Amino acid sequence: MPRTPWRRRRTTDSPRPAGRRWAGRIRRGGSAARQALLVRVGRRSGAAGRAATATQAEVIYTGTEIGRGRTLAISGSSHAPAPLIVPEVESTSLLPGEHSVRRRASFALVNACTLASLGLGLLAIFLAMNGDVRLAASCLVACVAFDGLDGALARKLGVSSPFGAQMDSLADMCSFGLAAPVVVYASLAPSVPTAAAAIACVMVAGCAAIRLARFNVSPKDGKFFSGVPTTMAAAVLALAVLMDLPIPGLAVLGGVALLAFAMVSNFPYAKLARIVKLPPWVWLMPIVGALVDARLTFVVLVFAYLVSGPFMWVRTRRASPV
Repeated sequence: MPRTPWRRRRTTDSPRPAGRRWAGRIRRGGSAARQALLVRVGRRSGAAGRAATATQAEVIYTGTEIGRGRTLAISGSSHAPAPLIVPEVESTSLLPGEHSVRRRASFALVNACTLASLGLGLLAIFLAMNGDVRLAASCLVACVAFDGLDGALARKLGVSSPFGAQMDSLADMCSFGLAAPVVVYASLAPSVPTAAAAIACVMVAGCAAIRLARFNVSPKDGKFFSGVPTTMAAAVLALAVLMDLPIPGLAVLGGVALLAFAMVSNFPYAKLARIVKLPPWVWLMPIVGALVDARLTFVVLVFAYLVSGPFMWVRTRRASPV
């Protein structure tokens, strides 16, 4: 039968058998390639469509609470996905444990003592600026008393908390790291060069900040302090101003600088609880010395305490195995 002139000739109508075989392979290979291409294109199209749907969708709160979270519903899509649970951020409690009226009142009392120490520190700065140095030093001594009181009450009443520890550290920085250097500067300014007094007081403030920050992040030892605590350093400075020690100004500056370095040292210093438990005959000597000459006894006690740190450090190093 004659072939229609306008009909497209098929590739398999080749007069050569080999040509028919090669054309069949190409046709079958092309069919498989087209199928794979269609599958890939379909996947990409589906992913692009879902991304566009998710982009155009609105995320709204349905207000339904599940546990401690809220359910999110996605609208604008024909296929609603599973609800998303977004957890709510819980507020941190300042007082851990039971929130009874008694514990709340105890917690407020402890923090009131901390705030009293902070306020007395600021008052000491104001008094020192007005020239009332001895009264400012008396406020510092009261700061030391309130600082010891708030910790004792927190342990006694069972309301110790991380918030109270951070609050106490900030109050100590204001009262003992800032107010004490200001009072010392006001007392030394008339008798020593202003620049030297300023440098010594800045050293006290910087070392107090380092000492408090290191204390907050270091493990606690129940027997010894690592370095002289800021409370004791401020007490020594305040009592030195109150007693008006008959020591040259440059020697006082050297003592202030030594006390600042002792705060940031790694020498072990005994806590007050261990000092109080010393035998009675040990306390008899400073009592008799205070009756004879209170100023000299004070200087000797401060020097002995500062030297006790390096002494115990050397003793510990010798006792520990190499």
